[in-house]
Amino acid sequence: MTISPVLDQLNLVVDDMDRSVDFYRAIGLDVPDEAVWRTETGGHHVEMEMPGGFELALDSKPLAEVYNAGWRPFKGEGNRTIMSFRYRDAAEVDATYKRVTAMGYRSSQPPYYTFWGSRFAIVVDPDGNHVGLMSPPDPAHRGQPPNI
Repeated sequence: MTISPVLDQLNLVVDDMDRSVDFYRAIGLDVPDEAVWRTETGGHHVEMEMPGGFELALDSKPLAEVYNAGWRPFKGEGNRTIMSFRYRDAAEVDATYKRVTAMGYRSSQPPYYTFWGSRFAIVVDPDGNHVGLMSPPDPAHRGQPPNI
């Protein structure tokens, strides 16, 4: 028998659900109010369905401690992973970056054209997760990989 896993869901554990929901709305994700559920004891959760059925979920720390007995708070910024979203074009990347940083969210990388031809920027969500904003590759901007 062949195993064929499909990436189905990414859960981010957040400190402040409202701030996190505001951030992901600011980068253009659809987060209906009714998709956010809360409990009196702090177990908050939201699921955002992406094209193709993939889900991005936000969970409060108290909820993470329920479904993951081994969960431990992370100290510092989560900069080893970049979760990137694809936008229609370079102009949409630039406009989203400008809007999000004007709202006070931190930039890790201003927009630029990558060697693979995409317009790319990185902003930081309220919990320190690095979030990429990327256009489809444009052959006119494609170059050689850096020699490092």
